[in-house]
Amino acid sequence: MRRIRLYDTLSRETRLFQPLVPPRVGMFVCGLTPYADAHIGHGKVAVTFDAFARALRRWGYRVFYIQNVTNIDDRLIATGGATGKDPLSLADQHFAAWRNDMDRLGIRSVNDYPHATDFVPEIVAQIRQLVDGGYAYAANGSVYYDVAKFARYGELSGQKTEALRPGARVEPEPGKRAPGDFVLWKAATPGEPTWDSPWGPGRPGWHIEDTAITVRMLGPRYDVHGAGLDLKFPHHEAEIAQAEAATGESPLVNFWMHVGLLTMKGEKMSKSLGNVYGLHEALEEFGPEVVRFYYLNAHYRSPLDFVPGISLEEAREAYGSLRGASDRLRAELLAAGPDRAGEELSSTEVAETGRTIEKLDEALSEDFNTREAIAALFSWTGQSASVLAKLEQLSSESLSTLLGPFDWAAAVLGLCGGIPLDESSVVPEVVQASLDARARARDRGDFPEADRIRDALAAAGIVVEDHGGVTRWRLRGSER
Repeated sequence: MRRIRLYDTLSRETRLFQPLVPPRVGMFVCGLTPYADAHIGHGKVAVTFDAFARALRRWGYRVFYIQNVTNIDDRLIATGGATGKDPLSLADQHFAAWRNDMDRLGIRSVNDYPHATDFVPEIVAQIRQLVDGGYAYAANGSVYYDVAKFARYGELSGQKTEALRPGARVEPEPGKRAPGDFVLWKAATPGEPTWDSPWGPGRPGWHIEDTAITVRMLGPRYDVHGAGLDLKFPHHEAEIAQAEAATGESPLVNFWMHVGLLTMKGEKMSKSLGNVYGLHEALEEFGPEVVRFYYLNAHYRSPLDFVPGISLEEAREAYGSLRGASDRLRAELLAAGPDRAGEELSSTEVAETGRTIEKLDEALSEDFNTREAIAALFSWTGQSASVLAKLEQLSSESLSTLLGPFDWAAAVLGLCGGIPLDESSVVPEVVQASLDARARARDRGDFPEADRIRDALAAAGIVVEDHGGVTRWRLRGSER
């Protein structure tokens, strides 16, 4: 397994990554509260940790990655009330849309999406542990965590609980002992979903949902917790206080990874502020790989200021040169087949390709620096310009070697892969080059080769149809 160094928010250090039980890695990422359609800021966290999980798996780690779904929440209840929809049905509707967007973005690294309402028994049991241990108290049918009982509350964020005052960062609630105490169980309110508990009917608080899920699925301690920077306080402080007090084990998490926020004009992108740009809209207009490139062409801890009409347009232009080189290589290799004879790369060119792949791994090994990795891809493409100009003369083996860095990018970053399945980003010239090679094979009577090219296109989602001596193609599931 590769040596990795990661920045940990809690220790404020970049240190050697050592899983609790190597090669296993338990990873939890705060997921969606699906009360409305996702905006482009949500995609930044999802793509970051998708690529991180891919990289770990490439290096031999066995990653169990879960991303929760907060399907019961104040905002879901408020939105349901305003629209006349059941909050749980509303959550299911928006989560289904989210999963469709994630599939388009190529995010398939998540092992499970546990829903909060499926863990109510675990939530109740954890609250009971906290009450019995003196860390929580009941009041008026609700249960609150007494932050004064947890000495290290605030270490992750540096937030001082003494600074909290009613009406500032917190709302006063009857029965709370201190402004910073947070709710674990909310007493039932008419018209809201409720569950039974030892303290009366009610529903879980936000923070307790996550720790009930992680203790059940990952154990009392695990390796990586990821999320956006905005959740550091109070959400992650609450998770630490809850889990460590309930289980008696510490630290809850070995590495806290916080992703820099995506802002618009310097402000956090937020549905409540109305300064959002829809993720689905971005995917429709620019295609999934451009959106992934936009996120990954920055260090994950760096903020991104999104400018409508500029940011994704610039990303599409920059990514086009990488994608163009990758497409030319893949189209030529498809046309050449696996056994074409031709010029071989020099030992220097082969070595440079290997060094580039090592640079890519090195970039991600040092605090997951995807921006540096993408810079290495651009550098390699520039160095290989003379070779890329004579692709038709190269052997299949040489073409496969040249594709090495792009294959790495496809496997780890989700960029520069096969022919894209998205209508907005498919490159007709790449498909046509393959069809021309297929036509030449048919003209010389090499029908097995023609069938091979057709099957390779089909595997990439391109349907080839011959009618009356005319060959046409279309994306699977569409008409052309």
